[in-house]
Amino acid sequence: MSSFHLKSLEEVLEKYITNDEQLKEIKRLLYGRSDDNKLELPEEAKNLGSKHGFDIQGYRFTAKSECIRLPRIVRIGAIQNSIVLPTSEPVIKQREAIWQKVQVMIKAAALANVNIICLQEAWSRSSLVLRSLSKMYFKCLLSFLLTAMPFAFCTREKFPWCEFSEGAAEGPTTKMLQELAKAYNMVIISPILERDTNHSDTIWNTAVIISNRGQYLGKHRKNHIPRVGDFNESTYYMEGNTGHPVFETVFGHIGVNICYGRHHPQNWMMFGINGAEIVFNPSATVGSLSEPLWPIEARNAAIANSYFTVAINRVGSEEFPNKFTSGDGNEPHTTFGPFYGSSYITAPDSSRTPSLSRDRDGLLIAEIDLNLCRQVKDFWGFPMTQRLDLYANSLQHATKLDFKPQIVRE
Repeated sequence: MSSFHLKSLEEVLEKYITNDEQLKEIKRLLYGRSDDNKLELPEEAKNLGSKHGFDIQGYRFTAKSECIRLPRIVRIGAIQNSIVLPTSEPVIKQREAIWQKVQVMIKAAALANVNIICLQEAWSRSSLVLRSLSKMYFKCLLSFLLTAMPFAFCTREKFPWCEFSEGAAEGPTTKMLQELAKAYNMVIISPILERDTNHSDTIWNTAVIISNRGQYLGKHRKNHIPRVGDFNESTYYMEGNTGHPVFETVFGHIGVNICYGRHHPQNWMMFGINGAEIVFNPSATVGSLSEPLWPIEARNAAIANSYFTVAINRVGSEEFPNKFTSGDGNEPHTTFGPFYGSSYITAPDSSRTPSLSRDRDGLLIAEIDLNLCRQVKDFWGFPMTQRLDLYANSLQHATKLDFKPQIVRE
Protein backbone atom coordinates (compact mmCIF):
# COMPACT_ATOMS: atom_id res chain seq x y z
CA MET A 1 0.00 0.00 0.00
CA SER A 2 1.20 3.49 -0.80
CA SER A 3 1.83 6.01 1.97
CA PHE A 4 -0.25 8.45 -0.07
CA HIS A 5 -3.85 8.27 1.09
CA LEU A 6 -6.17 8.13 -1.88
CA LYS A 7 -9.88 8.53 -1.21
CA SER A 8 -10.86 7.74 -4.76
CA LEU A 9 -9.49 7.91 -8.29
CA GLU A 10 -12.39 10.17 -9.28
CA GLU A 11 -11.43 12.74 -6.66
CA VAL A 12 -7.91 13.01 -8.09
CA LEU A 13 -9.15 13.23 -11.69
CA GLU A 14 -11.58 16.03 -10.96
CA LYS A 15 -9.07 17.89 -8.82
CA TYR A 16 -6.18 17.92 -11.29
CA ILE A 17 -7.85 17.63 -14.72
CA THR A 18 -9.32 21.12 -14.97
CA ASN A 19 -9.98 21.09 -18.71
CA ASP A 20 -13.54 19.83 -19.17
CA GLU A 21 -12.91 18.31 -22.60
CA GLN A 22 -9.82 16.48 -21.40
CA LEU A 23 -11.70 15.18 -18.37
CA LYS A 24 -14.51 13.89 -20.58
CA GLU A 25 -12.07 12.09 -22.86
CA ILE A 26 -10.28 10.53 -19.89
CA LYS A 27 -13.59 9.35 -18.45
CA ARG A 28 -14.55 7.91 -21.82
CA LEU A 29 -11.36 5.85 -21.82
CA LEU A 30 -11.58 4.84 -18.16
CA TYR A 31 -15.32 4.39 -17.70
CA GLY A 32 -16.71 3.85 -21.19
CA ARG A 33 -18.62 7.14 -21.29
CA SER A 34 -17.71 10.82 -21.21
CA ASP A 35 -20.33 11.92 -18.70
CA ASP A 36 -21.21 10.35 -15.37
CA ASN A 37 -24.95 10.54 -16.17
CA LYS A 38 -25.73 11.38 -12.58
CA LEU A 39 -29.11 10.40 -11.18
CA GLU A 40 -30.91 13.09 -9.23
CA LEU A 41 -31.71 11.69 -5.80
CA PRO A 42 -34.30 12.97 -3.31
CA GLU A 43 -33.06 15.69 -0.98
CA GLU A 44 -34.28 13.71 2.00
CA ALA A 45 -32.06 10.79 1.04
CA LYS A 46 -29.03 13.03 0.45
CA ASN A 47 -29.60 14.80 3.75
CA LEU A 48 -29.49 11.46 5.57
CA GLY A 49 -26.09 10.79 4.01
CA SER A 50 -24.76 14.20 5.01
CA LYS A 51 -26.09 13.94 8.53
CA HIS A 52 -24.87 10.43 9.20
CA GLY A 53 -21.56 10.52 7.39
CA PHE A 54 -21.98 8.24 4.40
CA ASP A 55 -21.68 8.89 0.69
CA ILE A 56 -24.76 8.52 -1.47
CA GLN A 57 -24.28 8.53 -5.21
CA GLY A 58 -26.66 7.86 -8.06
CA TYR A 59 -26.09 7.26 -11.77
CA ARG A 60 -28.16 6.30 -14.81
CA PHE A 61 -27.65 3.78 -17.63
CA THR A 62 -29.95 4.16 -20.63
CA ALA A 63 -30.84 1.95 -23.60
CA LYS A 64 -32.15 2.62 -27.08
CA SER A 65 -35.90 3.03 -27.56
CA GLU A 66 -37.52 -0.05 -29.07
CA CYS A 67 -40.72 -0.44 -31.10
CA ILE A 68 -41.94 -3.64 -29.45
CA ARG A 69 -40.55 -3.63 -25.91
CA LEU A 70 -41.15 -0.92 -23.36
CA PRO A 71 -38.17 0.28 -21.30
CA ARG A 72 -37.45 -1.96 -18.31
CA ILE A 73 -36.31 0.61 -15.77
CA VAL A 74 -34.96 -0.73 -12.47
CA ARG A 75 -33.09 0.92 -9.61
CA ILE A 76 -30.40 -1.17 -7.95
CA GLY A 77 -28.42 -0.37 -4.83
CA ALA A 78 -25.25 -1.47 -3.07
CA ILE A 79 -24.13 -0.71 0.48
CA GLN A 80 -20.53 -0.62 1.68
CA ASN A 81 -19.82 -0.01 5.35
CA SER A 82 -17.41 -0.56 8.20
CA ILE A 83 -18.06 -2.10 11.58
CA VAL A 84 -18.58 0.19 14.58
CA LEU A 85 -17.44 -1.39 17.86
CA PRO A 86 -14.17 -3.28 18.48
CA THR A 87 -14.32 -7.00 17.75
CA SER A 88 -13.51 -7.67 21.39
CA GLU A 89 -16.97 -6.45 22.39
CA PRO A 90 -19.77 -9.00 22.94
CA VAL A 91 -21.49 -10.13 19.75
CA ILE A 92 -24.79 -8.57 20.80
CA LYS A 93 -23.20 -5.14 21.33
CA GLN A 94 -21.42 -5.31 17.97
CA ARG A 95 -24.75 -6.07 16.34
CA GLU A 96 -26.60 -3.25 18.05
CA ALA A 97 -23.96 -0.72 16.99
CA ILE A 98 -24.14 -1.74 13.34
CA TRP A 99 -27.95 -1.66 13.47
CA GLN A 100 -27.77 2.04 14.29
CA LYS A 101 -25.53 2.74 11.31
CA VAL A 102 -27.12 0.65 8.58
CA GLN A 103 -30.75 1.48 9.31
CA VAL A 104 -30.18 5.01 8.03
CA MET A 105 -28.54 3.77 4.83
CA ILE A 106 -31.42 1.41 4.11
CA LYS A 107 -33.88 4.20 4.74
CA ALA A 108 -32.01 6.38 2.23
CA ALA A 109 -32.22 3.60 -0.36
CA ALA A 110 -35.96 3.29 0.18
CA LEU A 111 -36.40 7.06 -0.19
CA ALA A 112 -34.52 6.82 -3.51
CA ASN A 113 -36.94 4.13 -4.75
CA VAL A 114 -34.37 1.35 -4.94
CA ASN A 115 -35.92 -1.90 -6.25
CA ILE A 116 -33.08 -4.33 -5.53
CA ILE A 117 -30.43 -3.88 -2.86
CA CYS A 118 -27.44 -6.03 -1.99
CA LEU A 119 -25.76 -6.02 1.40
CA GLN A 120 -22.18 -6.91 2.24
CA GLU A 121 -20.69 -10.37 2.43
CA ALA A 122 -21.27 -12.14 5.78
CA TRP A 123 -24.31 -10.60 7.51
CA SER A 124 -26.21 -11.75 10.59
CA ARG A 125 -28.52 -10.26 13.20
CA SER A 126 -30.62 -10.80 16.33
CA SER A 127 -34.41 -11.07 16.24
CA LEU A 128 -35.07 -9.92 19.80
CA VAL A 129 -35.96 -6.33 18.89
CA LEU A 130 -38.16 -7.38 15.99
CA ARG A 131 -40.50 -9.35 18.24
CA SER A 132 -41.08 -6.34 20.43
CA LEU A 133 -42.10 -3.98 17.63
CA SER A 134 -45.71 -2.96 17.32
CA LYS A 135 -47.31 -2.57 13.88
CA MET A 136 -47.50 1.18 14.46
CA TYR A 137 -43.74 1.54 14.62
CA PHE A 138 -42.81 -1.43 12.47
CA LYS A 139 -42.57 0.33 9.12
CA CYS A 140 -40.41 3.12 10.50
CA LEU A 141 -38.04 0.84 12.40
CA LEU A 142 -37.69 -2.16 10.11
CA SER A 143 -34.35 -1.09 8.73
CA PHE A 144 -33.00 -0.60 12.27
CA LEU A 145 -32.29 -4.31 12.49
CA LEU A 146 -29.58 -5.03 9.95
CA THR A 147 -26.06 -5.89 11.03
CA ALA A 148 -22.74 -6.96 9.54
CA MET A 149 -20.35 -9.22 11.38
CA PRO A 150 -16.62 -8.44 11.30
CA PHE A 151 -14.73 -10.33 8.61
CA ALA A 152 -13.28 -12.72 11.18
CA PHE A 153 -12.39 -15.46 8.71
CA CYS A 154 -8.84 -14.09 8.55
CA THR A 155 -8.29 -15.12 12.18
CA ARG A 156 -9.16 -18.79 11.55
CA GLU A 157 -10.66 -18.87 15.06
CA LYS A 158 -14.09 -20.45 15.50
CA PHE A 159 -15.27 -18.59 18.59
CA PRO A 160 -17.17 -16.35 18.95
CA TRP A 161 -17.49 -15.86 15.18
CA CYS A 162 -19.52 -19.00 14.54
CA GLU A 163 -22.21 -17.49 16.77
CA PHE A 164 -23.10 -15.20 13.86
CA SER A 165 -24.25 -18.20 11.79
CA GLU A 166 -27.96 -18.92 11.31
CA GLY A 167 -30.45 -20.69 9.06
CA ALA A 168 -30.95 -19.39 5.52
CA ALA A 169 -34.70 -19.88 5.08
CA GLU A 170 -35.81 -19.83 8.70
CA GLY A 171 -33.10 -17.75 10.38
CA PRO A 172 -33.87 -14.50 12.23
CA THR A 173 -32.16 -12.34 9.58
CA THR A 174 -34.28 -13.75 6.78
CA LYS A 175 -37.48 -13.51 8.82
CA MET A 176 -36.82 -9.86 9.55
CA LEU A 177 -35.77 -9.00 6.02
CA GLN A 178 -38.88 -10.62 4.61
CA GLU A 179 -40.94 -8.01 6.44
CA LEU A 180 -38.60 -5.24 5.33
CA ALA A 181 -38.73 -6.35 1.69
CA LYS A 182 -42.52 -6.41 1.77
CA ALA A 183 -42.76 -3.01 3.44
CA TYR A 184 -40.45 -1.32 0.92
CA ASN A 185 -41.41 -3.34 -2.20
CA MET A 186 -37.71 -4.17 -2.46
CA VAL A 187 -35.80 -7.33 -3.42
CA ILE A 188 -33.08 -7.89 -0.82
CA ILE A 189 -29.89 -9.90 -1.23
CA SER A 190 -28.66 -10.83 2.21
CA PRO A 191 -25.23 -12.51 2.44
CA ILE A 192 -24.99 -14.41 5.72
CA LEU A 193 -22.95 -17.04 7.51
CA GLU A 194 -25.36 -19.95 7.10
CA ARG A 195 -25.83 -22.74 9.66
CA ASP A 196 -27.26 -25.85 7.98
CA THR A 197 -28.92 -27.73 10.85
CA ASN A 198 -30.22 -30.41 8.47
CA HIS A 199 -26.68 -31.44 7.60
CA SER A 200 -24.72 -31.75 10.85
CA ASP A 201 -24.68 -28.01 11.59
CA THR A 202 -22.40 -27.36 8.61
CA ILE A 203 -21.51 -23.71 7.97
CA TRP A 204 -21.64 -22.07 4.53
CA ASN A 205 -20.99 -18.62 3.09
CA THR A 206 -24.43 -17.96 1.64
CA ALA A 207 -26.49 -15.26 -0.05
CA VAL A 208 -30.22 -15.33 0.68
CA ILE A 209 -32.58 -13.79 -1.88
CA ILE A 210 -35.89 -12.35 -0.70
CA SER A 211 -38.56 -11.12 -3.11
CA ASN A 212 -40.27 -7.74 -2.98
CA ARG A 213 -43.33 -9.53 -1.59
CA GLY A 214 -41.30 -10.80 1.34
CA GLN A 215 -41.00 -14.36 0.07
CA TYR A 216 -37.87 -16.47 0.52
CA LEU A 217 -36.80 -17.18 -3.07
CA GLY A 218 -33.77 -19.28 -2.32
CA LYS A 219 -30.05 -19.14 -1.64
CA HIS A 220 -26.70 -19.44 -3.30
CA ARG A 221 -23.59 -20.75 -1.57
CA LYS A 222 -20.15 -19.39 -2.39
CA ASN A 223 -18.61 -21.53 -5.14
CA HIS A 224 -14.93 -20.68 -4.77
CA ILE A 225 -13.20 -20.58 -1.37
CA PRO A 226 -9.92 -18.64 -1.08
CA ARG A 227 -6.87 -20.04 0.60
CA VAL A 228 -4.73 -16.95 0.05
CA GLY A 229 -3.05 -15.27 2.99
CA ASP A 230 -5.64 -14.05 5.50
CA PHE A 231 -8.45 -15.33 3.29
CA ASN A 232 -8.03 -18.92 4.49
CA GLU A 233 -11.78 -19.36 4.70
CA SER A 234 -11.83 -23.15 4.42
CA THR A 235 -11.44 -23.18 8.21
CA TYR A 236 -15.13 -22.25 8.34
CA TYR A 237 -16.80 -23.53 5.16
CA MET A 238 -16.05 -25.26 1.89
CA GLU A 239 -17.06 -24.78 -1.76
CA GLY A 240 -20.80 -24.37 -2.28
CA ASN A 241 -23.14 -26.96 -3.77
CA THR A 242 -25.93 -24.81 -5.23
CA GLY A 243 -24.58 -24.39 -8.77
CA HIS A 244 -25.28 -21.03 -10.44
CA PRO A 245 -28.91 -20.20 -9.68
CA VAL A 246 -30.57 -17.19 -11.27
CA PHE A 247 -33.54 -15.79 -9.37
CA GLU A 248 -36.52 -14.47 -11.31
CA THR A 249 -37.89 -11.36 -9.63
CA VAL A 250 -40.38 -8.74 -10.81
CA PHE A 251 -37.40 -6.42 -11.31
CA GLY A 252 -35.28 -8.80 -13.39
CA HIS A 253 -33.24 -12.00 -13.31
CA ILE A 254 -30.45 -11.78 -10.73
CA GLY A 255 -27.48 -13.86 -9.72
CA VAL A 256 -24.98 -13.56 -6.86
CA ASN A 257 -21.29 -14.27 -7.43
CA ILE A 258 -19.94 -14.20 -3.90
CA CYS A 259 -16.52 -12.60 -3.33
CA TYR A 260 -13.69 -14.89 -4.51
CA GLY A 261 -15.85 -16.22 -7.35
CA ARG A 262 -15.13 -12.98 -9.21
CA HIS A 263 -11.63 -14.29 -9.98
CA HIS A 264 -13.10 -17.16 -12.02
CA PRO A 265 -14.46 -16.21 -15.47
CA GLN A 266 -16.32 -19.53 -15.75
CA ASN A 267 -18.25 -18.69 -12.60
CA TRP A 268 -19.45 -15.40 -14.11
CA MET A 269 -20.20 -17.16 -17.39
CA MET A 270 -22.53 -19.73 -15.87
CA PHE A 271 -24.78 -17.05 -14.35
CA GLY A 272 -25.06 -15.55 -17.82
CA ILE A 273 -25.85 -18.91 -19.41
CA ASN A 274 -28.62 -19.34 -16.84
CA GLY A 275 -30.16 -16.03 -17.90
CA ALA A 276 -28.90 -13.44 -15.40
CA GLU A 277 -29.46 -9.78 -16.23
CA ILE A 278 -27.77 -8.45 -13.08
CA VAL A 279 -25.05 -10.24 -11.10
CA PHE A 280 -24.12 -8.89 -7.68
CA ASN A 281 -20.67 -9.52 -6.22
CA PRO A 282 -20.72 -8.95 -2.43
CA SER A 283 -17.09 -9.06 -1.29
CA ALA A 284 -14.66 -8.36 1.53
CA THR A 285 -11.14 -7.76 0.30
CA VAL A 286 -8.15 -5.66 1.35
CA GLY A 287 -5.92 -3.34 -0.63
CA SER A 288 -2.56 -5.08 -0.37
CA LEU A 289 -4.11 -8.28 -1.71
CA SER A 290 -6.47 -7.54 -4.57
CA GLU A 291 -7.06 -3.86 -5.29
CA PRO A 292 -5.39 -3.84 -8.73
CA LEU A 293 -7.78 -6.63 -9.76
CA TRP A 294 -10.90 -4.97 -8.39
CA PRO A 295 -11.83 -2.47 -11.13
CA ILE A 296 -11.19 -5.05 -13.85
CA GLU A 297 -12.95 -8.28 -12.98
CA ALA A 298 -16.59 -7.30 -12.52
CA ARG A 299 -16.36 -4.96 -15.50
CA ASN A 300 -14.90 -7.71 -17.68
CA ALA A 301 -17.71 -10.01 -16.58
CA ALA A 302 -20.35 -7.47 -17.61
CA ILE A 303 -18.75 -7.17 -21.04
CA ALA A 304 -18.21 -10.89 -21.63
CA ASN A 305 -21.67 -11.93 -20.46
CA SER A 306 -23.85 -9.00 -21.57
CA TYR A 307 -25.34 -8.28 -18.14
CA PHE A 308 -25.02 -5.66 -15.41
CA THR A 309 -22.58 -6.31 -12.55
CA VAL A 310 -22.51 -4.77 -9.06
CA ALA A 311 -19.17 -5.02 -7.22
CA ILE A 312 -19.45 -4.37 -3.46
CA ASN A 313 -16.63 -4.17 -0.92
CA ARG A 314 -16.26 -3.12 2.73
CA VAL A 315 -14.37 -0.18 4.17
CA GLY A 316 -12.25 0.26 7.28
CA SER A 317 -9.88 -1.94 9.28
CA GLU A 318 -10.85 -4.52 11.86
CA GLU A 319 -8.82 -5.19 15.00
CA PHE A 320 -9.06 -8.61 16.64
CA PRO A 321 -8.17 -9.65 20.20
CA ASN A 322 -5.67 -12.37 19.24
CA LYS A 323 -2.77 -12.22 16.83
CA PHE A 324 -2.89 -14.21 13.60
CA THR A 325 -0.54 -14.77 10.69
CA SER A 326 -1.13 -14.23 7.00
CA GLY A 327 1.01 -17.04 5.66
CA ASP A 328 3.36 -14.46 4.13
CA GLY A 329 6.32 -14.82 6.49
CA ASN A 330 5.60 -11.58 8.32
CA GLU A 331 5.09 -11.22 12.05
CA PRO A 332 1.68 -12.12 13.57
CA HIS A 333 -0.68 -9.17 13.75
CA THR A 334 -4.14 -8.26 15.05
CA THR A 335 -5.38 -5.90 12.34
CA PHE A 336 -7.05 -6.97 9.12
CA GLY A 337 -7.46 -4.36 6.44
CA PRO A 338 -7.87 -1.80 5.31
CA PHE A 339 -10.79 -2.84 3.13
CA TYR A 340 -10.77 -0.44 0.22
CA GLY A 341 -14.47 -0.02 -0.60
CA SER A 342 -14.60 1.31 -4.18
CA SER A 343 -17.94 -0.32 -4.96
CA TYR A 344 -19.11 0.27 -8.53
CA ILE A 345 -21.68 -0.82 -11.14
CA THR A 346 -20.98 -1.79 -14.75
CA ALA A 347 -23.37 -2.04 -17.71
CA PRO A 348 -23.10 -4.72 -20.43
CA ASP A 349 -21.79 -2.12 -22.91
CA SER A 350 -18.68 -1.70 -20.67
CA SER A 351 -19.71 1.70 -19.27
CA ARG A 352 -19.48 1.92 -15.50
CA THR A 353 -20.15 4.25 -12.63
CA PRO A 354 -17.47 6.04 -10.68
CA SER A 355 -16.55 4.18 -7.50
CA LEU A 356 -17.65 4.89 -4.00
CA SER A 357 -14.94 6.04 -1.59
CA ARG A 358 -12.05 3.80 -0.59
CA ASP A 359 -12.47 4.63 3.09
CA ARG A 360 -16.03 5.82 3.76
CA ASP A 361 -19.43 4.22 4.20
CA GLY A 362 -21.53 4.58 1.11
CA LEU A 363 -24.73 3.83 -0.75
CA LEU A 364 -24.44 3.45 -4.53
CA ILE A 365 -27.60 3.60 -6.65
CA ALA A 366 -28.00 3.08 -10.38
CA GLU A 367 -31.09 3.42 -12.53
CA ILE A 368 -30.73 0.93 -15.36
CA ASP A 369 -32.71 -0.19 -18.40
CA LEU A 370 -32.51 -3.97 -18.64
CA ASN A 371 -33.27 -3.77 -22.35
CA LEU A 372 -29.61 -2.86 -22.74
CA CYS A 373 -28.65 -6.52 -22.08
CA ARG A 374 -30.33 -7.82 -25.24
CA GLN A 375 -29.29 -4.79 -27.27
CA VAL A 376 -25.62 -5.42 -26.45
CA LYS A 377 -26.03 -9.12 -27.25
CA ASP A 378 -27.47 -8.22 -30.64
CA PHE A 379 -24.68 -5.73 -31.36
CA TRP A 380 -21.60 -7.65 -30.20
CA GLY A 381 -22.91 -11.20 -30.57
CA PHE A 382 -20.80 -12.58 -27.73
CA PRO A 383 -23.32 -15.24 -26.59
CA MET A 384 -24.11 -16.13 -30.20
CA THR A 385 -20.46 -16.64 -31.13
CA GLN A 386 -19.29 -18.45 -27.99
CA ARG A 387 -18.44 -22.13 -28.50
CA LEU A 388 -19.94 -23.95 -25.53
CA ASP A 389 -19.74 -27.28 -27.31
CA LEU A 390 -16.03 -26.77 -27.96
CA TYR A 391 -15.35 -25.69 -24.37
CA ALA A 392 -17.39 -28.57 -22.93
CA ASN A 393 -15.48 -31.19 -24.89
CA SER A 394 -12.13 -29.63 -24.04
CA LEU A 395 -12.95 -29.27 -20.35
CA GLN A 396 -14.22 -32.82 -20.11
CA HIS A 397 -10.96 -34.02 -21.61
CA ALA A 398 -8.96 -31.81 -19.23
CA THR A 399 -10.50 -33.51 -16.18
CA LYS A 400 -9.27 -36.97 -17.14
CA LEU A 401 -6.24 -38.51 -15.44
CA ASP A 402 -4.49 -39.12 -18.76
CA PHE A 403 -4.99 -35.53 -19.96
CA LYS A 404 -2.16 -33.90 -21.85
CA PRO A 405 -2.21 -30.23 -22.89
CA GLN A 406 -2.83 -29.59 -26.59
CA ILE A 407 0.68 -28.38 -27.38
CA VAL A 408 2.15 -28.66 -30.89
CA ARG A 409 5.93 -29.09 -31.01
CA GLU A 410 8.38 -29.39 -33.84
